[in-house]
Amino acid sequence: MAERRKMIAGNWKMNGLREGGVTLAGSLAAKALGSPPSCDVVICPPTTLLAKIDRAFEASTIALGAQDCHAAEKGAHTGDVSAEMLRDAGCQFVIVGHSERRTDHGEDNAVVKAKASAAHRASVTAVICVGETGAQRDAGETLDVVGRQVAESLPAGADGANTVVAYEPVWAIGSGRTPTLDEIATVHQHIRSTLAQQCGPTADGMRVLYGGSVNASNANEILAVDAVDGALVGGASLKPDDFWQIIEAAAG
Repeated sequence: MAERRKMIAGNWKMNGLREGGVTLAGSLAAKALGSPPSCDVVICPPTTLLAKIDRAFEASTIALGAQDCHAAEKGAHTGDVSAEMLRDAGCQFVIVGHSERRTDHGEDNAVVKAKASAAHRASVTAVICVGETGAQRDAGETLDVVGRQVAESLPAGADGANTVVAYEPVWAIGSGRTPTLDEIATVHQHIRSTLAQQCGPTADGMRVLYGGSVNASNANEILAVDAVDGALVGGASLKPDDFWQIIEAAAG
């Protein structure tokens, strides 16, 4: 089995103005310099803050990510940002297919796959999000839904160097609720099996993160699950002390 380094990614979503965002980034950079993390750390701020945050992270090991990209390299797409533009702004990662994009903007697996392909084209690592709704879980459809999302959202050539998968049950995001540890393990193992079917041996190096109400209190037990390679963190990533506790939990 390939050695997979744990990864903690913070998704700030639509939060943060310039002054507060730079202060938060500076606090995280200082923590990283004072106590270098033993896992990969990625921060995905709003697009308006990318340039400022990139400068704040210059001296640290924290990587910059974005929250979305367009599938095209350039063109008449008012309000959109290409993966190449994100790379030019300093991004090494980009989230695609987050449930809030799938729900609020009607993005299906084909759109997510195109965006992940665009990220690869621009040499940016795609963080592909998958997850079931509460209704789908109650109907016993979790594994079918998540497996289909993984299979249909993965572009050709996906491997551990250019792709991360994040399992975020939609009903757990921002709700304070999480699946049981056994449920998380079952879904992550199913994702790993699907990745192996889709990508062959290269899938062994692909990280599968858990997201959905990850916080400083539950991070230790979630990150200790064998099939979990890290976390995609929402609200807690806006609190530097809490976020750093999650990063420290990744050290085991």
